[in-house]
Amino acid sequence: MDGGTAVERGSPKRRLGDEAEQRVARHLCAQGFVIEASNHACRYGEVDLIARRGGLWCFIEVRMRASAVFGMPAGTVSRKKQRRVAVAALDFLQRRRLHGRVEVRFDVVSVVGRGEAAQVEHLPGAFESPF
Repeated sequence: MDGGTAVERGSPKRRLGDEAEQRVARHLCAQGFVIEASNHACRYGEVDLIARRGGLWCFIEVRMRASAVFGMPAGTVSRKKQRRVAVAALDFLQRRRLHGRVEVRFDVVSVVGRGEAAQVEHLPGAFESPF
């Protein structure tokens, strides 16, 4: 779909990713966000989570690792990935007729570990939209 490595639905890697996204969604809800959508995909990219708090819409890339031995997962979000997230965000906003009408931010959330003991690090405004 987006030129990256596709992770097959139901695979162990996909289940870990889904678990991390659910953990992040709970974390964001506890911070006062409302989850508007998950895994919004278009031809050129995907957004893991879309959350709203008041008039602010956050497009969130979730990154997960079992440990931080090789660094925090947020450091793995390349410029190419940022662009794919931004394109999918633009698609979402246009479909909902929100483009140009709401405040938008791009966040990255790192998850290290598994389950409720996982360490969650939220980086608000981690990158700017290339548009």
